[in-house]
Amino acid sequence: MDLQNILSQKIKEAIHVLFDANIDKIEFQATRKDFSGDVTMVLFPLLKQLKSSLPYLGNEIGNYLVANTDLVRQFNVVSGFLNIVIDDSYYVDFFNGMKDDARFGFKNPEQHAKAVMVEYSSPNTNKPLHLGHVRNILLGYAVAQIIEASGKKVYKTQIVNDRGIHICKSMVAWEKFGKYQTPDSSGLKGDKVVGNFYVAFDKEYKNQVAELVADGLSEEEAKKKAPIMLEAQQMLLAWEAGDEAVLRLWNTMNQWVYDGFAETYHNLGVSFDKNYYESDTYLLGKEVVQFGLEKGIFEKDPDGSVWIDLTEEGLDRKIVLRADGTAVYMTQDIGTAIQRVKDFPDVGGMVYTVGNEQDYHFKVLFLILKKLGFEWAESLYHLSYGMVDLPSGKMKSREGTVVDADDLMADMVHTAAKISEELGKLEGYSDEEKQKLYKIIGLGALKYYILKVDPKKRILFNPEESVDFAGNTGPFIQYTYARIQSIIRKAGFDFSGPVGNYALDPKEKELIKLLEQYPEIITSAAETNSPALIANYTYELVKEYNSFYQAVPILGTDDITQKTFRVQLSKKVAETIASAFRLLGIEVPERM
Repeated sequence: MDLQNILSQKIKEAIHVLFDANIDKIEFQATRKDFSGDVTMVLFPLLKQLKSSLPYLGNEIGNYLVANTDLVRQFNVVSGFLNIVIDDSYYVDFFNGMKDDARFGFKNPEQHAKAVMVEYSSPNTNKPLHLGHVRNILLGYAVAQIIEASGKKVYKTQIVNDRGIHICKSMVAWEKFGKYQTPDSSGLKGDKVVGNFYVAFDKEYKNQVAELVADGLSEEEAKKKAPIMLEAQQMLLAWEAGDEAVLRLWNTMNQWVYDGFAETYHNLGVSFDKNYYESDTYLLGKEVVQFGLEKGIFEKDPDGSVWIDLTEEGLDRKIVLRADGTAVYMTQDIGTAIQRVKDFPDVGGMVYTVGNEQDYHFKVLFLILKKLGFEWAESLYHLSYGMVDLPSGKMKSREGTVVDADDLMADMVHTAAKISEELGKLEGYSDEEKQKLYKIIGLGALKYYILKVDPKKRILFNPEESVDFAGNTGPFIQYTYARIQSIIRKAGFDFSGPVGNYALDPKEKELIKLLEQYPEIITSAAETNSPALIANYTYELVKEYNSFYQAVPILGTDDITQKTFRVQLSKKVAETIASAFRLLGIEVPERM
């Protein structure tokens, strides 16, 4: 039982004994830094029922707690708040129980609980992954890790958008300008080869449009009649008709992209349990439309198109099947969601990691699935996130001016190397050890900078700022972890034994109080699908540890009990840093 639950029971007991009243809920908050106390009880909600003054209420309850429990050492009343000072023995006992718990903060898997499927990445196969994908991937992967830590089974998935006009544009450009280029012949990753031809298509398309406009067509007409666009559209029709030559090229070029994506995912340190492909799923959902028509959920217009009217729910009419019988994206998403539950029957909810420009789409999708009667539709969540901007402005994929994910990672590693060399922290490292460390620091900086921001907020990504060794950054936290490892290596004695009766320094107490919050932080992050809670908790823990490190001697004290406790406390802080960073997909270095 945690501290607040223990206190709640004793306070309810106090109110019953002192005022002959029963209270359902006690409200707590953290004690303000300028007052003495560890936990603060809010007294205002009791006024109406107990009809006493705030100072009287606070003093009566406080005196009862001191007299009737060893837990409370003293108290003070400030306005409508009872500040409670908890006896050191509680925190020492708590720490002794926590320090040997390798899974501290993680809940055991819930028996018979429904699993959660988390979708992230879901790229198009016409270009490499870029900075926008990086935020999506890091968010989705971290959320999956956090939900799993909260006690649920998780399936990580993506849907690869491998069909449509976008890939046909790259294919047409390869046929026109490719000269049989392959990843092997060019020395480029497959996704970059295909992406280059997507850019080449757009360049030629713009030239053709300009020529047609010069010949007297309107820009709108020119865009429709540009020969290269007509070729791409014809290739899409051939693909849909099953043309063998087109399918052969499509399979070849998509495989180049899949291989390129796999390499990027590996370097980012993320993985998936199952991939779905739009070429397999784009026809899903059409049979559900018929079911919805029979149930009166959908309605057919005179032209044969099928719609759903959501105006009563504050939305609008949404098409789910075109007049020619072809599916729209909404239809595909309905069918894919249903298919996923067929594939994984224990799934009871899904998290879709998709940018906030799709907010409306997911409101409609979730509402349709609920109207269709799927119980799991009540547990669907759109992890909506803001875009990533750069100091130089927005990214434009058609012009090839995106920040490529592979290049970004390489730049981050290079920046980490440059700053580490300037700081002179690498004496005695081999070249291999340096390269490994640069990667840990560089990717840690990238991931932390993105994940520390609330998903809903837009990010201005500054690579140099992210690799700072001071402030709310990944390298600052990694450096603190490495510092603790150095303390443990230098300890030179067995510090594993239990520490009994021990008077805590205020800095020690603050650290334990923060450690105690870790399980609650994981639960909150899982419930809100926000890795930022984990990231910023870790920063607060590291700040508090560095304050402790500066204020009290650790190995420099002559008191062996004190030294033992402080090394144990340092070790648990390091383990919690590593645990939290593991949830974020970030490594920590043993030396730095």
